[in-house]
Amino acid sequence: MNPIEQILTDFPLMILDGALATELERYGCDLNDPLWSAKILLEKPRVIKQVHTDYFEAGADCAITASYQATVKGYRRRGLSELEAAMLIKQSVELAVDARDAFWRVETNQHGRPKPLVAASVGPYGAYLADGSEFHGDYGLCEEELVLFHRERIKLLIEAGADVLACETIPCLVEAKAIARVLKDFPDVYAWLSFSAKDEQHINSGEKIADCARWLEGESQIAAVGINCTAPQFVESLITEAKANTAKPIIVYPNLGETYDPETKQWSNEGSAEPFVVNTKRWFEAGATVIGGCCRTTPEDIRGIHEWARG
Repeated sequence: MNPIEQILTDFPLMILDGALATELERYGCDLNDPLWSAKILLEKPRVIKQVHTDYFEAGADCAITASYQATVKGYRRRGLSELEAAMLIKQSVELAVDARDAFWRVETNQHGRPKPLVAASVGPYGAYLADGSEFHGDYGLCEEELVLFHRERIKLLIEAGADVLACETIPCLVEAKAIARVLKDFPDVYAWLSFSAKDEQHINSGEKIADCARWLEGESQIAAVGINCTAPQFVESLITEAKANTAKPIIVYPNLGETYDPETKQWSNEGSAEPFVVNTKRWFEAGATVIGGCCRTTPEDIRGIHEWARG
């Protein structure tokens, strides 16, 4: 059964975790690298496990793994063997599973919440390039080339025991279609598909979120459709547009509200006009049933969701 559906059968809201990279930096990790958080799998895997634990303790029903920018090709460029690269990608899932299982063994952690899921992050092709191209999706690749790129990592993440795939920050419909094709090779596997958006109606490629949701409605292995890594002020409208075109659960985990410059790789200091937790209530009322945070959000933001949703 679709693992997200299982949770939503018993709870009106599934709570995701927040930013992994933000917390890794808070723990002293240097992410200024083409591998980004995937570099920490190589250097300080215990810190990744600790961040997952922090989010479970804050109330998250799902940990998203540190595999967003982890690819065999990316690690090979760093000088690792194919086997070493594959082991690191699988380790991203194993760390989250270990953190989840240790958390769940404590009986008091089991009250009033579902057993958390482990979602294996599948970042877009642009994340592998590390050149900011996930902010427009103009890769110059056809669907078949994107299928070949995604299949290898998806296979490794499934073999490692992920409960669901988090295909996230996808900037264009052709990449979503490629991922949906890969899933057909693994018929018992479910994935969510979340796009990054540039305004109230359009994903980063300029295509309408309504058209993307409508196309994904026919894909039985897509467990939820929505938006991540997007400015909070666009999200309510994007929920409305997506919900009008699919019966699947709507998933949203936007950024905190600051602006990211892909050229300088810096965030502005301007935050959202409203606290993040206030926005999350409005997104739930608009129809989102899977909610968390992306860049710059913290365990405190996730705790805020948990308090109004489960308190």
